[in-house]
Amino acid sequence: MKNTAASAAGACLALTALTVLTACGRFESHPESSGTAIPSSVPAKPTYTTAKAVVRAMGEAGLDCETVRSRDYDGSSTADCVATVDGVKVENEISVFDPDVVSKTEIGTSIESRRTGAYAQTLVAAGNWYIRVMDPPSAPAIAKALHAVVLDAKGKAATPKYPLPDIPSRPTYKKVDALADDLAASVGCFQREATSTGSIKCETGKLGSGDSDCAVLTLHPTHARRDAALREAIKYRGVPAELVTAGNWTVNLCDTTLGAKVARDLGGVVVAYDGR
Repeated sequence: MKNTAASAAGACLALTALTVLTACGRFESHPESSGTAIPSSVPAKPTYTTAKAVVRAMGEAGLDCETVRSRDYDGSSTADCVATVDGVKVENEISVFDPDVVSKTEIGTSIESRRTGAYAQTLVAAGNWYIRVMDPPSAPAIAKALHAVVLDAKGKAATPKYPLPDIPSRPTYKKVDALADDLAASVGCFQREATSTGSIKCETGKLGSGDSDCAVLTLHPTHARRDAALREAIKYRGVPAELVTAGNWTVNLCDTTLGAKVARDLGGVVVAYDGR
């Protein structure tokens, strides 16, 4: 699935600029003079010793975030958690750095590498930590809860190449399973799996035919949230995207040849990006 690939690549982007592992290994300290400064807008506090402490702080601020996974390393601590922001389940990747091991410029370099390039990300940051917010419209609420700032994705990757088409207001769905049933009638939706944010992942095509592929089906509480999700999906340079949407839903297809048929059968329109 395209978004999954983008997420995985993004999770290790910072490592190309550092001899570190946030989600994938260990930090080795470097001289303070090397690297990029932390943006001046990032406040010096609050600081935390672990990613779990950030999760606790979110809860104390009224933004409970259920931990999906967490791990501590020499020099860094990471956690993934899911919070509900304005009725939307939002996945967050938290990275906390030990200032005795990781210099400020190393943190700045990590921040810069995540905000730029093909997989540019939206971050919330303060002190010795930052959070990759998977749903950028939710970032201001998370920043407010943690007395931090939002660092938007930068450059070409922050702006989709194509504007969104006119999107039909119907059909709408009350449950994502009903959308999955309609997709199944169109191109298949096998081996369904619920995600932590309430979406459904499934396989299209006929099982055993060798042409099955993945799809991610999501319901959105507002049209603005839907449009933000579409723009997030098509912004990655070098990563082709094929989605079908209408009403309150999106279907993100790994097989870019299926868009027209799904749109016709489900009454939606195709939102596509060729990755260039």
